Amino acid sequence: MLAAQDIAKVVLTGIGATALMDAWMLTLVGRGPLSSTFALVGRWVGYMLRGRFVHTSIAKAEPFPAERALGWLTHYVVGIVYAGALVSVLGIGWTRQPTFLSALAFGVITVVVPLFVMQPAMGAGFASSRTPTPLKNCLRSIANHTVFGAGLYVAAAFIAWTSR
Repeated sequence: MLAAQDIAKVVLTGIGATALMDAWMLTLVGRGPLSSTFALVGRWVGYMLRGRFVHTSIAKAEPFPAERALGWLTHYVVGIVYAGALVSVLGIGWTRQPTFLSALAFGVITVVVPLFVMQPAMGAGFASSRTPTPLKNCLRSIANHTVFGAGLYVAAAFIAWTSR
């Protein structure tokens, strides 16, 4: 069983890594498109709560109340869950002595979820195949999740350093 301090480290690592990825994405696209993207994630999650998981086009689905807030909340919860998954694979000792390559590799692996679960369910096809620029979208997803992996390391290293 994990101690409260260990759980806090995992949660803060997930939040920190997600925030770093957001900062990266904001430098690329500005505030508007990023916020809109998470509104669509919130719409998708909102419909899942009502039992609908797959859409022809989530952008054309009826807006869901508070979808933007739900999308951002989901985004950060997923970041925390990914941090927890990393620690469950590598052990809680990783939070005390994080390694860059393991975090980076884990971040890259997480790109499987948007490419092969989220995008198809939201109507974009596997690996953005139903979008006008599938290769560009896939490369952007890989870059974002690579930054998330680096963020896992940066956040965990900072937390370990401040915990000493």
